Amino acid sequence: MDLTQAMDVAAAGMKVQGVRMRVLAQNLANAESTATTPGGQPYRRQTVTFENVLDRELGVDLVRVARTGVDRSPFPLRYDPGHPAANADGYVLMPNVNPLLEMMDLREAQRSFEANLNAMTLARAMIQRTLDLLR
Repeated sequence: MDLTQAMDVAAAGMKVQGVRMRVLAQNLANAESTATTPGGQPYRRQTVTFENVLDRELGVDLVRVARTGVDRSPFPLRYDPGHPAANADGYVLMPNVNPLLEMMDLREAQRSFEANLNAMTLARAMIQRTLDLLR
């Protein structure tokens, strides 16, 4: 793999991790977003799925976002009879977002983004050094 291919692979990794971080931030922002009427649905956790794609021009596998979906896990219930979305028994459907998991995923995405950024920076520096040597 030459250095320009390494930069393209790192750029693709940065792009998908950026999408992942945006989705995770959205999940965290809506961790307490409930319905406003009884029987309504609260915010449903969003997910990101990646896939490898062969770039025929470069001859390398790149990662890309295959799709963004939703987590179909059940909504937890919280007893809050005064809430506008409470059912007849006083329970409110809460979003299926676990802030602790989202923060851990966000940290992992951040580290992956930084690793790709470092790989791109190193490849760029190596290209620059090569050009300097050729002068």
